[in-house]
Amino acid sequence: MLVGVSPKEDKMQGIREKRRRMRRIRNGIILAVVLTSLLLIGYFAMTFFFQDHFFFRTEINGLQVGGLSVSDAEAEIARDEGKYILIISDRDKNLYTIEGAQIGSNYAPDGSVGKALKEQNPYGWLTAVFSGNRIDVKTPMEYDAGMLYDTVSKLDCFQEENIEPPENAKIVLEDGKYQVVQEKQGNQLILDRVVAAVQRAVSEGAGELHLTDEMYESPEITEESSEITEAMAAIDSYSAAKVVYKIADYDEKLEGEELFDMIHVAEDFSVTIDKEKVERFVQRLASKYNTYADVREFKTSKGDTVEIGGGDYGWVIDKEEEAKLLEENILAGGTTEREPVYSQTARVEGLDDIGNTYVEIDYTSQHVWYYENGELKLESDLVSGNIAKGNGSPDGVFKVVYKQSPAVLVGEDYESDVTYFIVFAYNVGIHDASWRSNFGGEYYKTRGSHGCVNVPLAFAASLYEMIEKDTPVIAYYREPIELSTENCKISNAYSYVDPEKKGSEEVGN
Repeated sequence: MLVGVSPKEDKMQGIREKRRRMRRIRNGIILAVVLTSLLLIGYFAMTFFFQDHFFFRTEINGLQVGGLSVSDAEAEIARDEGKYILIISDRDKNLYTIEGAQIGSNYAPDGSVGKALKEQNPYGWLTAVFSGNRIDVKTPMEYDAGMLYDTVSKLDCFQEENIEPPENAKIVLEDGKYQVVQEKQGNQLILDRVVAAVQRAVSEGAGELHLTDEMYESPEITEESSEITEAMAAIDSYSAAKVVYKIADYDEKLEGEELFDMIHVAEDFSVTIDKEKVERFVQRLASKYNTYADVREFKTSKGDTVEIGGGDYGWVIDKEEEAKLLEENILAGGTTEREPVYSQTARVEGLDDIGNTYVEIDYTSQHVWYYENGELKLESDLVSGNIAKGNGSPDGVFKVVYKQSPAVLVGEDYESDVTYFIVFAYNVGIHDASWRSNFGGEYYKTRGSHGCVNVPLAFAASLYEMIEKDTPVIAYYREPIELSTENCKISNAYSYVDPEKKGSEEVGN
């Protein structure tokens, strides 16, 4: 049988249930307030604590200092720095170590730790509990300067057996050409600079130090130095030079290896031309092309060939001036075409410098010919120097020095007036001789002149009219003869014999 609940009881039961819910809510609120208050008190208490302490899980330079004050953190750092080691690496990746004890080092707080704490926001301590806090500060060190210097100087890198000094770049001659040998850096450190770098590193409490290039002795001259680049440019310019000599019938030039051999590079990288080698080249040039007094074969008017040398005719290279100009040509670079510098020139260029306009005097045949452009223009008998009295006329290859009309011939014991005088060897020349009626034959052997070539007036007049200064004069004997007069000596006669030397030779025999 169901017992019913009265409406009144049901209402009361609802009221009681509502009251229980209200108590639970009130109690929950009170608990929440209490817990919140406790948390706030704890939070602010920790915040206050971390105003002068480092957050938990804080590291300074990798050292745990969580919850420590500045002084305690500095003390902890000091204990750690008592084991201080500085690792030094050079540019060759060699490593060296310096321990704190070797240099009398001690941690010297500079306020960096306190500054780091001040930068810490105490209200952020809760976040730091989960994230941690890493701080890097300088840990400056005090050290004994004398101990530090001594320790650095004893590192292996400063021991003589381990030092390779730097080497300058240089220019060397290899395989026939100048080449640049690159500089060598070496490994020679500058002690004072390394000491200064170590002092800075220790003062900052650094654990590593890399030795930079500025701490090494460097080569003074590198392959990029102006001394090297300018020297190589000069070498290239000089070696590319070419001097072509314009000499008829010849092909003469200076270039290539022969020219390159004249280039000299000094220790100070100055590039010059070896004067001695230039002079040797010019001497060879002169030996080859000088024709002055050369012994040569001459085809006579009679059709045979005689050998004749001496005299003063021919090409003469001015060796001193040629050497100077040649050096200038090389230094200027490029190609130069020119004649050699002559101190004396002949009438004609080339292998046959006599050409086809000349005077031919055959003393043995006592005859003279004058050719102009290969054509015989004049010829005549003559009377030359008196052989019996030692006044033989000079032989050799000469040239007309000057001509004079009229002229007075003056000697030690004579004075003669002539109408035409054509001088070719010192004071010896061709002239008319009005006092003679006969020419040719053998008059010259006993009744010859004082040395000049006597010819008939008509021939002298015609020759004087036709001939020009510097015209070659070839004078020769067909048999051996010894000439000893002063004019033969001065005119470099082919058959001249020094009386004093001849006497000495005879005594010696």
